[in-house]
Amino acid sequence: METIMLAAGVLGLIFLFLGLGTWIFAGLAAVALGSLVWLGGFDLERAGAILSRILYRAGNAWELSAIPLFILMGELIFRSNISDRLFRGLEPWAQKVPGGILHTNVFGCAIFAAVSGSSAATTATIGKITTNELSRRGYDRHLSIGSLAGAGSLGLLIPPSIVMIVYGVQAEVSISQLFMAGVIPGLLIALLYSGYIMALALYRPDKAPRANAGGLSLLNSLACLAPVFLLIVLVMGAIYSGIATPSEAAAVGVAATLGLLAAERQLNLAMFKEALAATLLNATMVCSILVTAALLSTAMGFLHLPRELASFIAEQALSPAWLLVALALFYIVLGLFLDGISITVMSLPITLPIVQLAGFDPIWFGVFLVIMVELGQITPPVGFNLFVLQGLTGEHIGRVAYSALPFFMLMCLAAALISFYPGLALWLPRLLTG
Repeated sequence: METIMLAAGVLGLIFLFLGLGTWIFAGLAAVALGSLVWLGGFDLERAGAILSRILYRAGNAWELSAIPLFILMGELIFRSNISDRLFRGLEPWAQKVPGGILHTNVFGCAIFAAVSGSSAATTATIGKITTNELSRRGYDRHLSIGSLAGAGSLGLLIPPSIVMIVYGVQAEVSISQLFMAGVIPGLLIALLYSGYIMALALYRPDKAPRANAGGLSLLNSLACLAPVFLLIVLVMGAIYSGIATPSEAAAVGVAATLGLLAAERQLNLAMFKEALAATLLNATMVCSILVTAALLSTAMGFLHLPRELASFIAEQALSPAWLLVALALFYIVLGLFLDGISITVMSLPITLPIVQLAGFDPIWFGVFLVIMVELGQITPPVGFNLFVLQGLTGEHIGRVAYSALPFFMLMCLAAALISFYPGLALWLPRLLTG
């Protein structure tokens, strides 16, 4: 009972600061300090000394350097014509299957996710090209918006993923293995989305009219796809070959992107300054949340909360299946109110010891957690992909959320599949690491 009261007290502090509209990083720091002082009985001076040491140590983690670099890479691509060429390169291939160029939403997002690491950037970049073009060609607007909302969330799962870096830093697991583990589940979700579009197009042809043949030849389309594939090969090849760590590979990606844009005469000072300014804002937000989350993890440790909660849940004798159901519902509820990074850093000190005690692989759980976070991207009231699409399309947020509902269900199906068949996530990292 004491453990439950402590957990309730910490959650109460979290929701208090969130309800007050406090910045997430400031709220996390305040909850950590308040938990030690009010719930742990520490005096203010001792609690401050403990947390100041943790703050310095967490802020100097080398892995954090990958986050601003991957964000900068995505911002540079966002401001270039590479994303437009991605759509034109995919179009001739998509025209040949039921659903037509609706598939460019799915596979355009999957490919762009492999160079951006951000769900919002993926949705915005592909959406600014496809939404109006699909409407102009007579495709169902709800299906167009819904497929983009769902596929845009792949930016969190297909490597390189900023949320996976955050998870890897907190859980102290290999980020390279996490990246590998996300590949097959990410492609699985993309195939589920594409299969749904094909089935619906065959059942309701009016929702996805057959496109007229035309546009680029298949050979020319490959030329349009070449720049983004080159970046993917350079970044992921550097990681998986062992030449570079994820942080070093992020620097390789930025250098390659700058070189590519300079060679194509798309790079200029104004564009670079805009990309740097956007990167500074986003990276500061992400890194400040991650660093202050270390304070909350430390406070939880001093309160013995993760260990006690893990023991409490173990005493309930929940089967692994029911434990996953409970965690999935927990994360879906959190996704209604918080962004993915906040969900990860706030929940992991409690949930990771529980799943490890239950015998789940932490690499596998990282993939499961990211899928749960993806679900939060397309659920109101705080679904970031929904906000992006509302701004792009002018539709009411409720209509955007309704359009995304089938893709929410397909993502739940993907989570169930990797739960029943963990090898979908673990096979590739085990293969590549021997």
